[in-house]
Amino acid sequence: MNNELIRAAEEARKNAYAPYSKFPVGAAVLTSSGRIFTGCNIENASFGLTICAERVAIANAVASGEREITALAIVTNGAASPCGACLQVIQEFAGSKSPAIISASTDGSVIVRSLSDYMPFGFTDFKPDSDV
Repeated sequence: MNNELIRAAEEARKNAYAPYSKFPVGAAVLTSSGRIFTGCNIENASFGLTICAERVAIANAVASGEREITALAIVTNGAASPCGACLQVIQEFAGSKSPAIISASTDGSVIVRSLSDYMPFGFTDFKPDSDV
């Protein structure tokens, strides 16, 4: 499954809009239902409005009714790790297990860690009472 996620993230990376950083990122998430959703980074001249590829992929999954991520792959130059904001969003949709996070480089190198490796004490104390 890792290779399928990496391939999906590579394809998504082709659609990245990164005119400022010149750092295109593609992401793919696997949900508990077995579906894959993709995203790419979308930059903005007002840098704070830039959206990371990981959050775009997660938003696509959530918009399609998915609520639990079991794995996430990102493809960059140099196998970058997700930023803190993305890690927290992954945490929100992690379910009861720590999803695998696959960081792949365009040169073929791959690093696999779990969300708990990145965030052993991630914020999980507050969860909504109902499925809204």
